[in-house]
Amino acid sequence: MRNPIKALAAATAIFVASTIAGTADDAGYQAALKDIEQTLGSVPTFFSQMPKAGFAGAWQQLKELEFSESTALSPKVKALIGLAVVAQIPCTYCIWADALAAKQAGATDEEIGEAVAVAATERYWSTALNGLQVDLDTFKQEFGAIMGAEASAK
Repeated sequence: MRNPIKALAAATAIFVASTIAGTADDAGYQAALKDIEQTLGSVPTFFSQMPKAGFAGAWQQLKELEFSESTALSPKVKALIGLAVVAQIPCTYCIWADALAAKQAGATDEEIGEAVAVAATERYWSTALNGLQVDLDTFKQEFGAIMGAEASAK
């Protein structure tokens, strides 16, 4: 039988930890909103509608990957990848923003169209291969040979 004292102590610890975490979340949330304003010039309304839990980390990831020019991928390539992905989700908000970002980064209409077409092609073949339950080892062996890669390539 479980010890009620230990259960009460555990519940109290969880409550205290969640209260402390809530305070930390609020401080991190406020700091993130301030950083958003400094980075973007204002805080778009949707940011203030997001939950506080995890928000600071989500903003930091977005800022470092999407808005930084100090990454391995150029802003244009990142925007084209983003557009291809969000077209598959689909996210109307993201499609609009990523198409604009791609154009601002120098992508042509042809490049945007091709990025979206590649995403559609990948989605089609992924659906077909998974739906048909094609044997992965056979696929790797055959396609690896066609591509000039080792069959053991992962």
